Amino acid sequence: MTTTEDTRTFYDTIAEDYADHFRGVHLAKPLDRAVLAAFAELVPADRGPVADLGCGPGWITAHLASLGLPVFGLDLSEGMLTVARRHYPELPFEQGSMLELPVADEALGGAVSWYSTIHTPLDRLPALFAEIRRVLAPGAPLLTAFQAGDVPRRHDRPFGHRVTLDFERRRPELMAELLRGAGFDVRHRLVSEPDESLGEPTPHAYLIARR
Repeated sequence: MTTTEDTRTFYDTIAEDYADHFRGVHLAKPLDRAVLAAFAELVPADRGPVADLGCGPGWITAHLASLGLPVFGLDLSEGMLTVARRHYPELPFEQGSMLELPVADEALGGAVSWYSTIHTPLDRLPALFAEIRRVLAPGAPLLTAFQAGDVPRRHDRPFGHRVTLDFERRRPELMAELLRGAGFDVRHRLVSEPDESLGEPTPHAYLIARR
């Protein structure tokens, strides 16, 4: 089973190579930009900042800021945060776990989990979603994106580093059920089909839920 320490070590190790290799890829797809723009319009103007949970190198954090949102990034990996702070020194980034968010109750106007639940074991997802709900203001939205499917993909020795991590793929129906179980109202569900021309062998899913 993947542990928090496994995930932190993996991303600390590959942070610089990951950022160099994938720079620009995460926002190259029109659909991704459209989903993020829709989320931004759903964030109440007077309900506090937005958290980019599992922010990695800060690309989504910076994009949300460009959409006019008061946003900060949070990630387990200090290696990833080092990259984020170097490229976006004007934005706040914090180290922490989505399972124990360093945020007060009902303090956030929204939250994004952009492919950052994919290393959380299934039996811990209810607690993770409950923790996110705790920090969201009433009516605030959560956007989560993930690869859809049933079989995880193992990344072994990425960029030649001696680390391994499983990337979970989950059914949108399951994720929606878990969100509802944590007290969310799931409002929007979108699935994009595989597109080999974009290097996407699996469907990608997007859910927007409201606290």
